[in-house]
Amino acid sequence: MIVESPAKERTISRMLSKDYVVRSSYGHVRDLPEKKMGVDEKKNFEPSYVLLPRTKKILPELEDLAGKASVVFLATDHDREGESIAWHLVHLLELGDEKAKRITFHEITPTAIQEALKAPRSIDLNLVHAQQARRVIDRLVGYKLSPLLWKKIRRGLSAGRVQSVAVRLIVEREREIKEFSSKPYFSLGALLSKPDQPPPFEARLTQWKGEKVESTQVYDLFSEQYRVHSTRFGTQEEIAAVAAALSSAAFTVVAVDRKEVRRRPTPPFATSTLQQAASQRFGFPAEKTMRVAQGLYEGVDLGDGEPVGLITYM
Repeated sequence: MIVESPAKERTISRMLSKDYVVRSSYGHVRDLPEKKMGVDEKKNFEPSYVLLPRTKKILPELEDLAGKASVVFLATDHDREGESIAWHLVHLLELGDEKAKRITFHEITPTAIQEALKAPRSIDLNLVHAQQARRVIDRLVGYKLSPLLWKKIRRGLSAGRVQSVAVRLIVEREREIKEFSSKPYFSLGALLSKPDQPPPFEARLTQWKGEKVESTQVYDLFSEQYRVHSTRFGTQEEIAAVAAALSSAAFTVVAVDRKEVRRRPTPPFATSTLQQAASQRFGFPAEKTMRVAQGLYEGVDLGDGEPVGLITYM
């Protein structure tokens, strides 16, 4: 069985019988060359792969073990990167369809691993092609735009498929913020209660002298429509005069509406929402959050000597 990381190798080895040999690929085994484009634009953007330095060290052992094994389980992560690693291993180790078995699991527990072993599948080429396309676009954008940044701004800057677009969106948003003209407005609320009948309840002024108090304007901002709420009272003097006029008024409840409201529980964390929550609550940078999450996924020793996976794969 080949997994992605040495930590998973150690954890999963303890959960399987001696009939299994677990080894790590140490992440990706092949990639585009570091100092060349590595993409043939004239041949349908065909990528050219080279062995990574660490792969050269572990490949002989993997080849030897794969040659002796009756089945090679490719247990890399259940995402496009993991699928790509499995695909590269099949080619490097020259594994046939009968020998190569792709398995995935979302948590590192004995039950999850045994269930995965019962349901092997073939390599998902759609995921492999998705990873290849992402990597090729990264290379095309980065290698062509980065030299332009070096020439126009300064050396050492980099451009990319994601970061360059993100920078543009930030700049466009900042321009719209600067061009937006904000105007103050005031609203009026009251805390009302009937004598000797608590609790009080809040009320908001919605009409004054037969006209609506609140209004909503729609603005086209940042390629989207935003609704901006305001009131007809633009100065503190105006709202103070209304408050004074109502301070001695009698209020009547003319209707009570009752309805049942259902609130769904918060969905489980995805990678993005986990990073946001960790940043807001603990001030963690994204890199620290992912290191912690990876450790929880791979397993933590809770005192009985055996690591236990505490979260599922995200």
